Amino acid sequence: MAMPMVTVTDLYEQRVAEGRLTRDAAQEAALPEFERIRAALAQPVKKGLFRKAPEPPKGLYLWGGVGRGKSMLMDLFVESVDVPARRVHFHAFMQEMHAQMHIERKKGTEDVIKPVAKRVADELRLLAFDEMQITDITDAMIVGRLFEQLFLAGCVVVTTSNRVPDDLYKDGLNRQLFLPFIELLKDKMAVQELASPKDHRQDRLAGAQVYFSPNNAEARAEIDRIWQELSGGQEEPLVLHVQGREVELPRFSNAVARSGFYQLCGKALGAADYLKLAETVRVLIIEDIPTLGRSNFNEAKRFVTLVDALYEAKVKLIVSAADQPEMLYVEGVGAFEFDRTASRLREMQAEGWGQ
Repeated sequence: MAMPMVTVTDLYEQRVAEGRLTRDAAQEAALPEFERIRAALAQPVKKGLFRKAPEPPKGLYLWGGVGRGKSMLMDLFVESVDVPARRVHFHAFMQEMHAQMHIERKKGTEDVIKPVAKRVADELRLLAFDEMQITDITDAMIVGRLFEQLFLAGCVVVTTSNRVPDDLYKDGLNRQLFLPFIELLKDKMAVQELASPKDHRQDRLAGAQVYFSPNNAEARAEIDRIWQELSGGQEEPLVLHVQGREVELPRFSNAVARSGFYQLCGKALGAADYLKLAETVRVLIIEDIPTLGRSNFNEAKRFVTLVDALYEAKVKLIVSAADQPEMLYVEGVGAFEFDRTASRLREMQAEGWGQ
């Protein structure tokens, strides 16, 4: 017996009834677009010699501010779809594409994008991207050709972004070469703004403690709880491309990254790496910040640079540390300069920071 179809709206109503979601008019306004695509993909594909494959439905480009529920709606949508689909963070997907193109180059393939796009399209009817943003010239040059091939193969693309399509790769190098891609997006995807006045992520963190000291089992348990709530149990690595290098953070979800202190400050990373991180994430969780001084002077210097980058970009910071900000760096060269960092760490704990 065929299972009754569950619509995206059904799933949304179910979550509201269970108390897992708060009803939001802007989110509800986006549901018909998701439902349009789900219903079209649910139509059986009639096979036969003279039967032309049905025209795929237009995709969806859902944009809006941080914490408005874009990723959550995407999750509901993917859950409701009964065709081969993949939901992936845009950064992670582009990372994969670079790796596959590299393999094709080694084989001597002339047009490396075609076989890579074909593999994706052969496996999937729906690609759901989270957090589309293009900050890198190599991504900008590849993405247009890649999407063109996916659309030609009948793959439906749904994506979320913090920016309207016309602002993608804004002020980027050779941006005029990227403009046809923006037109292609607008042609193949319905563009919808999620204009909720409510930042649900900030609501979840509103008034909540974000600085945990001392760094004990209780602090770890509380940070685990916050991570679970912000990530919804979904995570993947984040790979940043910075000046030809790769910087990897193992845990990333919905524009929230989680890392240990030494992963970020114990490696030879610099301002460019931290600036890239700050423009990519909206919330950063750093665990196990030790007391700082002569013994870990280089790590301390990097931490100061990291906090400056996060502060300027208004990133929400959640940390577990050996002591309160003012007591983290009390002896040795640099203790005086750390006063400003301590002051920033205090300011970043204030309710409403990062809005």
